Amino acid sequence: MANKVSNFSDLIQRVTASCLLHPLSSNGHISGARDADESEDDKYTTEDDDEEEEERPPYVETLEKFQNFEVKNEEIRTEKVIEMEMLLGEVFDAVSAMKKAYVSLQEAHCPWDQDKMRVADVAVISELRRLGVLRERFRRNVGGGSERGDWRVGAATLREVVAPYESAVEELKQEVKAKDIEIDDLKEKLKTATLLSSNSGKKSKSKRRVNCSSQTPINMSPAPDLFESTVSSVKEASKSFTSLLLSLMRSAHWDIAAAVRSIEAASSNSTTPTVDSIVGANHAKYALESYVNRKMFQGFDHETFYMDGSLSSLLHPDQHRRECFTQYRDMKAMDPMELLGILPTCSFGNFCFKKYLAIVHPKMEESLFGDLEQRRQVLTGNHPRSQFYGEFLGLAKTVWLLHLLAFSLDPPPSHFEASNGSEFHPKYMDSVVKYSISMGIGGRMGMGLVVGFPVSPGFKLGNGSVVKARVYLVPKNGF
Repeated sequence: MANKVSNFSDLIQRVTASCLLHPLSSNGHISGARDADESEDDKYTTEDDDEEEEERPPYVETLEKFQNFEVKNEEIRTEKVIEMEMLLGEVFDAVSAMKKAYVSLQEAHCPWDQDKMRVADVAVISELRRLGVLRERFRRNVGGGSERGDWRVGAATLREVVAPYESAVEELKQEVKAKDIEIDDLKEKLKTATLLSSNSGKKSKSKRRVNCSSQTPINMSPAPDLFESTVSSVKEASKSFTSLLLSLMRSAHWDIAAAVRSIEAASSNSTTPTVDSIVGANHAKYALESYVNRKMFQGFDHETFYMDGSLSSLLHPDQHRRECFTQYRDMKAMDPMELLGILPTCSFGNFCFKKYLAIVHPKMEESLFGDLEQRRQVLTGNHPRSQFYGEFLGLAKTVWLLHLLAFSLDPPPSHFEASNGSEFHPKYMDSVVKYSISMGIGGRMGMGLVVGFPVSPGFKLGNGSVVKARVYLVPKNGF
């Protein structure tokens, strides 16, 4: 623009100088005086030609070109402004449309509407591409790049627009794969839970076996040594639950001695608690364990703990044994809370329901926890997610597995329980308290000792082996 102003100033100076050097009126008179002898026609013709040449000097043509150039530039600028205004209008429209499409995409997620989400997805991509095209047009109008450069810019723009969305799609695909794996896992667990909840009229076929335990060999079969190891698991779970229960009773300031006397009276079938307890000061846990095991093993000799009147073990013994062992193998590695979360009212769930209500009296629960919330949840068919109930489920699971394994053996093991005051038999009993030899008579441990109360039952297996009953021994003269 500075160059144009400078040229225009030079042009004005040249026009002024020409006017001063060549006045139009003087030249006309001098030409007429000198050429008087020429004919009138030639004189007029010559004067006309000179006047035309003098009337249109060179600077006039340059000035006209400059004016035409300014007009054309103004027209071009006007067209550019109009084009940019139209482009901005299209950009605003595209942004508004994209916002609406994105809102529709969000609404399609909750509640989940796959068809609506697909339509909104297409709309969002379309508007993003439209914005990419508009940006490409803007760059062409401003930069004026070559055709090859414009193609590269357009491709890069399209990649920039689509790249974030492609990344989001990949993340969604990964989430879908994870959900598919989770769904398959839940389907397997549902099959297992359905198998466990089957009753005599609706027993699943043995071919519907789900291997839920990577730790349990596929070719594992019911055997006495497997039964003995499961009894050991029951013993450990019983000790753990009893220890927690005893600590809660002490925290609630229970009279432990009075509680032990009540347990002793119940185990001896006496209606009046004994005045002096036979249990040592540090042995209250054995009395409490005896109480818990007596409740848990009640009905063990029946195929469903007498929860119903099923007779499948008698009507179809072979099939029942196979199904019991299948359930044992499937349930062995499962978390009991996870299982009951899928089918809270299955056979195992009903077993837990009945045993919890039998062990935990309402007054006991209210004293230990301050309310009856856990009991209310159990009565409504739910299973509380508390530490106490979780510990109880661990014990219930081991007893349930032992019961399934017992009915998987042929013949099933018979369980026995020592009675109060009976003599100690080392072949069938194991004392929970180790006495010194000096307490015995004739140098043999157990002489002069009798059973104060049973702690856990024993089992006699079909191959002749014996799983000893656990008992609490006391001196015979002190019973």
